[in-house]
Amino acid sequence: MEDVKAGDVKAGDPKAEEAKAARGQALAADSVDRHVAIWVKELDWVDPVKEEIFVRLAILARHAAQARRDVLDSDGLQHWQFKVLLMLRRLGPPYAASPSQLADMLGLTRGALSARLGPLEEAGLIARTHHTADRRRVEVRITDAGYAAFEQHAVSEDRGENALLAVLTPAEKRTLADLLRKLVGAAEAAPSASDPSRPSPRRSRSGES
Repeated sequence: MEDVKAGDVKAGDPKAEEAKAARGQALAADSVDRHVAIWVKELDWVDPVKEEIFVRLAILARHAAQARRDVLDSDGLQHWQFKVLLMLRRLGPPYAASPSQLADMLGLTRGALSARLGPLEEAGLIARTHHTADRRRVEVRITDAGYAAFEQHAVSEDRGENALLAVLTPAEKRTLADLLRKLVGAAEAAPSASDPSRPSPRRSRSGES
């Protein structure tokens, strides 16, 4: 995809100038710059800075999701298997839960959870045992093999995330984390329904024109 040149944006366009000023310094152009330059010309209500933010967030979200899938494939885990191990691991020692608790944590029915636990148990990643104090109660517990599988995946994923963030200084990473916290706080506090008065999206936020 071509880099955006100064002449690609309308001369004297206040929104384009605002976007340039907001960046504060000349940065290497990416695919989003071309996307924004085109839509600033076509739609005068587009805020280029806002568009840059949301398109780049969408690209990074897709990149992170694909990276996770690639790591899972290389580790020999499926996404649903990792989620079960994740839920057990986040509980802390002894990394165990009742089937009903685990089903609620995963948003599954008991039947759907049982279908997932079988293959995990056969693979030696979890074990279903009776509670020591009440033999009528069943516990799902992560095994040593499951603990190691989760650890291997978490380390691999962490390595990839660190590689992506390596272009930022520690101060930049801290600033980015704080700004994202502010956005997440606003998103979590906002009503879930969309505002019908806002213009409908003209393109998917793919970073492509």
